[in-house]
Amino acid sequence: MAILSSKNPEDAVKSAMPSYFNLPPLDVSAAFPQATPASTFPPCASDYFQIDDLLTPEEQAIKKKYWEKAKFPFHVIPKLGALRVAGGTIKGYGCPGLSITGSAIAIAEVARVDASCSTFILVHSSLAMLTIALCGSEAQKQKYLPSLAQLQTIACWALTEPDYGSDASALKTTATKVEGGWILEGQKRWIGNSTFADLLVVFARNTTTNQINGYIVKKDAPGLTVTKIENKIGLRIVQNGDIVMRKVFVSDEDRIAGVDTFQDISKVLAVSRIMVAWQPIGISMGIYDVCHRYLKERKQFGALLAAFQINQQKLVQMLGNIQAMILVGWRLCKLYESGKMTPGHASLGKSWITLRARETAALGRELLGGNGILADFLVAKAFCDLEPIYTYEGTYDINTLITGREVTGFASFKPAAQRSRL
Repeated sequence: MAILSSKNPEDAVKSAMPSYFNLPPLDVSAAFPQATPASTFPPCASDYFQIDDLLTPEEQAIKKKYWEKAKFPFHVIPKLGALRVAGGTIKGYGCPGLSITGSAIAIAEVARVDASCSTFILVHSSLAMLTIALCGSEAQKQKYLPSLAQLQTIACWALTEPDYGSDASALKTTATKVEGGWILEGQKRWIGNSTFADLLVVFARNTTTNQINGYIVKKDAPGLTVTKIENKIGLRIVQNGDIVMRKVFVSDEDRIAGVDTFQDISKVLAVSRIMVAWQPIGISMGIYDVCHRYLKERKQFGALLAAFQINQQKLVQMLGNIQAMILVGWRLCKLYESGKMTPGHASLGKSWITLRARETAALGRELLGGNGILADFLVAKAFCDLEPIYTYEGTYDINTLITGREVTGFASFKPAAQRSRL
C-alpha cells in the first residue's frame, strides 16, 4: 500500500486502499456458519441441579418473563414496565410485592442475556425505589412509587463521588437548610441511569448535623447538570453519568425523612447487594449456555469440541461454579426473609459469587477460542460486563473486609497508625 503525498491526507489514504476496504462486515452467521451466535439465545442448560425445585410456583413463573435481547433500546422501557419488574419486593403503591427470591430470579434472568439491562432495573428498583419505600414519607411513597413501578418515570441513585468510592460515607456533597428547603452543592460520579432519570435520589451531608441525608432532585432542576461517562469497556448500555450540582434547591417535601445517617443507607444496600449478587449468577448462566451449544456445534480435528476431554472438564467446572453460586444466592435470600442476614453475609455472598463468575467467564472465553473475543458470541461482552459488577456495590476487597470485621471483631478498612522507631 503506497500513500502518495497529498494536500488532503484522507483522500490519499482512500485512493490507496483496495476497492473492498469499506465494505460492511460479513454477517457472523455467514462468516462463521459452524456455530450459532448469541443473537439467537440458547435455551437454559445451566440449571443442572434443578434449582427451580427450590422456587415457589410464582418464582418459577418469573424466570420465563425476563429473557430479553442483549441490546437495550429505550423504547422497550414501557414493555418492561408492563412486566411488573420494577419495585421488586415493595408491597403496595402499584409495586409487584415479590419475594426477595422472586425479585432476584428476575434480575438473574435479565442478566443472563444482558448485564446492562439488569443494572438499569437494579439501580431504578433496588436502590432508588427501595430508598423511597424504606425511608421516604407516606406522601413521597404515594407521589412517586406508582409511576416508578410502571417505569413511566425513571430514577437513579447518587451516592458515589469522584473522591469517595469505597469510602462513600465520607462524601462531601453538602445540603444547607434554607427557607422552604435545602441547597445542594457538590458532584457525583458513576451514577447509573442519571443522564435520563426523571428523579435523582441524592445523598448529601447536612451542614448543620454533619450527618448524611437523602433528597429527591427533579430532572432539569436549576443548577443541575448531568453528562455521560464515555469509553467504558463494561456495561456499555448503562448510562453512567457525572452529576454536578451548583446551588440546586430541593423543597422540604423532597427531603427523604428516613435518611438521617449513613446507617439508614446501609439498610438499602443490604437488599441491593443481594440483587447484585444475582447479576453474576445470571451472567454466568448465559456464558455456560452459549458455550454448551457452541461445543456441540463446532468441529475441529474431525470431531465436535464437546467430545474432547479438556473441554468437558472446563465446561463441568463452569457448571459446578454456577450451581454453587445459585445456592449461595438462594441462601442469602432465605436469610434475609427470616431476618437473619447480616452485612457480613451479604458481603461474602456478593464477593464470592463475583469471584467465581470471573473464573467462569475466563473458562468460557478459552472454550470459544478466537470467537471468545467477539461480542457476537456473548462471552467477550459478558467478560467485560463482569468487571464493573466485581467492583460496584463494594469492591471485592471491601466486601471481604466487611465480612472480616464481622467474624473477627476488628475493623481493618484504614491502615493502622504507625509509630516511628526513633
